[in-house]
Amino acid sequence: MTKPAPVSDRRPPRLAGVGLHVLMAGLSLTMVAPFLWMVLASLKTMPESMDPAWLPKTAQWGNYLEVFDVIPFLRFMGNSLVVAGWVTLLQVITSALAAYSFARLEWPGRDRMFFLYLGTMMLPGIVMLIPNYEIMVRAGLMDSFLGLVLPSAFSAFGTFLLRQFMLGIPRALDEAAEIDGASKWRIFWDVILPLSRPGIVTLAIFTFMGNYHSFFWPFVMMKTVDNYTLPVGLLFFDSEHGQVTNLLMAAVTMSVLPLIVIFVFLQRQLIRGIQIGAVKG
Repeated sequence: MTKPAPVSDRRPPRLAGVGLHVLMAGLSLTMVAPFLWMVLASLKTMPESMDPAWLPKTAQWGNYLEVFDVIPFLRFMGNSLVVAGWVTLLQVITSALAAYSFARLEWPGRDRMFFLYLGTMMLPGIVMLIPNYEIMVRAGLMDSFLGLVLPSAFSAFGTFLLRQFMLGIPRALDEAAEIDGASKWRIFWDVILPLSRPGIVTLAIFTFMGNYHSFFWPFVMMKTVDNYTLPVGLLFFDSEHGQVTNLLMAAVTMSVLPLIVIFVFLQRQLIRGIQIGAVKG
């Protein structure tokens, strides 16, 4: 019997591996640099914040306490968390239901309706601003959290993302559940939804981050200071005398802490969801 030829070592040379790591480290530094500058600027005095030098002469940790004297920081952050949390919850629910209908159910005109629904992603957000604003005014929802949440409760992107995940789930699971007497709703809740968890977590993180830092729509809708979200509240650091850069950077540094905590706890699900989506794509 002929002995099979040895499989050649396909690993890249060590030098190439080192070069790749150096390149990735350089790219990582370029992404970390703005965040590092923000943290260092938050520890400067106001005159030092105008200096191009990165390091402060003496760390001004009192800047973080002074932020609470300028704005009701915790209230603004709480408003942002409430709005972003409700938008995330509603988007996940509506997107999951719509994705299940488009991916697993058979009904006339389903594919045409899906492409029509997907076509709304081509519309810039600014185009929908005036119609949404007019609807909120007529509904009496100006200067209210409900007025911030409702226009963002539905997402064509979220529906598309979850539909792609659900299309990858074997149809045999639906058929087996139907044989056992499960209804469409039971199949969705007990079979499809748990298997789509990576996609749901990915959508939830993206939605929460996007709405937590949303500025323009809350700026248009909110008139009462107590209802301001955090991005709108940061405008208090702008005055006729200029921008209080050091305090602004301290406030922004504290504002990103919830996002860091969310990413640390959900990073595995997020990475897994992105990987699965990339393979299915």
